[in-house]
Amino acid sequence: MDPAAAPEEDTLVAPAAGKGPRRAGKGNWSGSLIVASLTGAFGSSFLYGYNLSVVNAPAVYIKKFYNETWERRYGFSVDESTLTLLWSITVSIFAIGGLVGAIIVTPIVKFFGRKCTLLLNNVFAVTAALLMSLSLLAGSFEMLILGRIIMGVDAGISLSALPMYLSEISPKEIRGSLGQVTAIFICVGVFTGQVLGLPEIFGKESRWPYLFGVIIVPSLVQVVILPFLPESPRYLLLEKHNTSKAEKAFQTFLGKDDVSHEVEEVLAESRVQRNTKLVSVLQLLKTRSVRWQVITVVVTMGCYQLCGLNAIWYYTNNIFGEAGINPETIPYVTLSTGAVETLAAVFSGLVIERLGRRPLLIGGFGLMIVFFAILTVSLTLQNNVHWLPYLSIFCILAIIASFCIGPGGIPFVLTGEFFQQSQRPAAFMIAGTVNWLSNFAVGLLFPFIQSGLQTYCFLVFAAICFAGATYLFFVLPETKNKTLNEISQAFAKRNKVSLEMQEMNHYSGERKSSEEQDSNFTSSVDNGETKKGIV
Repeated sequence: MDPAAAPEEDTLVAPAAGKGPRRAGKGNWSGSLIVASLTGAFGSSFLYGYNLSVVNAPAVYIKKFYNETWERRYGFSVDESTLTLLWSITVSIFAIGGLVGAIIVTPIVKFFGRKCTLLLNNVFAVTAALLMSLSLLAGSFEMLILGRIIMGVDAGISLSALPMYLSEISPKEIRGSLGQVTAIFICVGVFTGQVLGLPEIFGKESRWPYLFGVIIVPSLVQVVILPFLPESPRYLLLEKHNTSKAEKAFQTFLGKDDVSHEVEEVLAESRVQRNTKLVSVLQLLKTRSVRWQVITVVVTMGCYQLCGLNAIWYYTNNIFGEAGINPETIPYVTLSTGAVETLAAVFSGLVIERLGRRPLLIGGFGLMIVFFAILTVSLTLQNNVHWLPYLSIFCILAIIASFCIGPGGIPFVLTGEFFQQSQRPAAFMIAGTVNWLSNFAVGLLFPFIQSGLQTYCFLVFAAICFAGATYLFFVLPETKNKTLNEISQAFAKRNKVSLEMQEMNHYSGERKSSEEQDSNFTSSVDNGETKKGIV
């Protein structure tokens, strides 16, 4: 067999000092790593996806609750425009809360750490769940709206803290696959919201508050399990300077006793940034060496929200109806969209370390362009050709799948890969801000776009996908299995930063012999705490 064609799990990785070569792939998936990723995502990105879809099924009953509450208070029914405004606020204010969460996440993850931030974030989730689930009993629609904005804050924090945590606990050989857990659980959350919203479960007038009460369950699971898992070893070593705990964290997540290679890799990064404190957003924006990394994060996160998936959800029921599906059956058929979304995200997680980030991201946008074009033609002519509604259904499922294999999760992975430890919180703050502002913009502007362009509105989203794919084709380097230094070198020429200077800064601290490094490392540790003597 040609060695170049060997499966990736058999690829040899550079050995640690004094050790034989170690293998990447399946061996990197320790039990603790799997539990940490699943538990972290279940109490975080799952809830984000769940809250995106959970309001759809009970919409009619919630509007009726708003009207009855208004009539009980003021003696007359609420007019249609006011009811529409209240409902629009209920849906869109989730994004405002997300923006707040994205803005405040930087100081929180710095002070409390990645894992503790995820745990403390459950306070927002539980509070929101109680407010929303008890709003009908209390006769207060304000509680539901307040709960939505608090739930948004939870989502804004978790969509930054979770990818940060996952990127820092995973070996680089599986960093992409582990990072895709965020996207997979968003899809699972959306699908779960669709299932629980069925009439046989909680999709009835008397049961809709339970849809919001369920939010407590993932939070409790995370609070029970996550405390028994370690904090990010990179955070412990680089920001808390606690070598003992960092070594134990590496041992737990990697499932092996000898973690000297991993510790030395992180210390090599610390030597490059030994005088660098946690940077602010403004400082990051002014740093020339990461200028194009920041631009790439902004572009990918903007396209993540603006590529038109929300428009697809808007059209789904109408297209299914045009295809002759019974209106009472549509909620069950709609489950196919959530199932396709989940399967595509899982597929992406399985192949990302083989195919890389670039092909999945650019290919995903490219496929969306093709299917958006076909969908536009199909919707325009479907009244003239009886079989075209079925083609429209196929296009909807294909667009969802295309989104989830790349654009739906890789932006979160790239944000964790592009930046060094001191820059990462600010980078996630920028990414989160762009994400939530774009989310809000879509919710605000899409009704006007749809009303003005009708079925041709999909061409707008096709153009956005084309612009994003073109940018990424010319700018984005492949980051699969690459260290931070290698990724920085790939951007060096575009950032107009001397490649030789970058290499000199990175390797100047590594010219000592391994014996000197071991000596310095040992002498600088006292009772598990790293002193200023570490180089």
